[in-house]
Amino acid sequence: MKTPFLHARQTKYAAFAFSYILIVLAIVVVANILADRHNKSYDSTSNKRYSLSEQTAKIVKGLKQPATITYYDQSSHFDRAKDELDQYANLSSQVHVRYVDPDKTPELAGDIRGKAYGTAIVQIGDRKEEAKDLTEESITGAFIRDLKRNVRTVCFVQGSGEHQIDDTSRDGYSKFKDLLGHDDYQVKAINLVTQAQVPSDCTVIVLGGPESDYLQPEADAIKKYVQDGGRALVLLDPPLKMGRIEIADNDALSKVLEGWGVTPEKNLILDLNPIGQIAGLGPQVALVTTYDSHAIVNDLKRQATGFPIARSLQIKNGDKTNVQALFSSSQTSLATVKLNSSAIDPNDPSNTKGPLLLAAAGTYNTGKENSQGRFVVVGSSNWAANSFLPFNGNRDLALNAINWLASDEDLISIRPKERENRNITLTQAQLRWLRLSSQFLLPLLVVFAGFSVWWRRR
Repeated sequence: MKTPFLHARQTKYAAFAFSYILIVLAIVVVANILADRHNKSYDSTSNKRYSLSEQTAKIVKGLKQPATITYYDQSSHFDRAKDELDQYANLSSQVHVRYVDPDKTPELAGDIRGKAYGTAIVQIGDRKEEAKDLTEESITGAFIRDLKRNVRTVCFVQGSGEHQIDDTSRDGYSKFKDLLGHDDYQVKAINLVTQAQVPSDCTVIVLGGPESDYLQPEADAIKKYVQDGGRALVLLDPPLKMGRIEIADNDALSKVLEGWGVTPEKNLILDLNPIGQIAGLGPQVALVTTYDSHAIVNDLKRQATGFPIARSLQIKNGDKTNVQALFSSSQTSLATVKLNSSAIDPNDPSNTKGPLLLAAAGTYNTGKENSQGRFVVVGSSNWAANSFLPFNGNRDLALNAINWLASDEDLISIRPKERENRNITLTQAQLRWLRLSSQFLLPLLVVFAGFSVWWRRR
């Protein structure tokens, strides 16, 4: 017997609607359960500005013991830290995030007595470090300070025309100094002219583009330091003699480097790579997009680096040294030995064709257990100056070199990216055309379209 009610149209529609509601509710419930258990997000910015860097992921995922991030603030302001801190918890089950309101639970606020709201404390084991702010650099820096219990000092050699670490002009190294601070390195200047001996507290020394010759005692001090197990980053510019620019040959330092297996050539590299011209770089900037295999550059495979006013190097292994190439200029580059004139002929047969080695890293066998000298030589110093350090991968290269020299290989990676400048620069002609099209052409087009529709309907 057929029941009319079951075949009524309204009944079918009600059954369909009820089924759809059940399906939608089931999907929403499942989606919420998955979202609660698996906190995932997608960063669509070109340089992954809002994602944690590879460096942070490497440090957090490598934790061997639990870590706790405690954020102290008023309950109503917890949200301003949640997005950033929860990313750390999502990287590793070893990381736990705790939110404390000092007003509601003052017994838990002993770590921030005298401090302002919005303070984050990172604790690993019995060691606690405060993050300077809620940026990734500061929070990861607190992790690093917890893990690195020894003080590491980077000493910049001064006194022979090197770049100054407190100089904020285009040629200064103040940005380099700030970057080192983010990785918890102490930074100071030393002078080998007044005392020809590297201080014992220097983990790494940096020779940042000396314009004058090092005296023999200075060169001997650098040599002894590395051969006793010290670490050195040598940034040596070509010996130009053009007008006001006069850079010394620095033969004493060059002989030390030759003894380690690195010979700086007395030439100037010019890069005719069209990619560099598209990026707004002149031929005096050597553009590097391919790298050799080494811990310093392995994470730079997807980034370009630029080296203004550079010279080439020759390398070979020695009895106590092992030297590896880091990167070279492009195949479209060339090197000229005419260093006293800006009028350079690219077709001069005396030019050396690229690719040309720009940087090398080496180790020195001291013969002592757990005491290995290390050195990195780059044929340019301006790439680490304030004006060029923000270029693409230059920041990462500078910090990676220091990390490797200081035996901090676990810190070598790509750092958090700076916010990109997406401003559009227009010429006066382009501005006039934009104003003309937006104020007159587009309105006239709309009026014409409306008139056409009216005319057809008429």
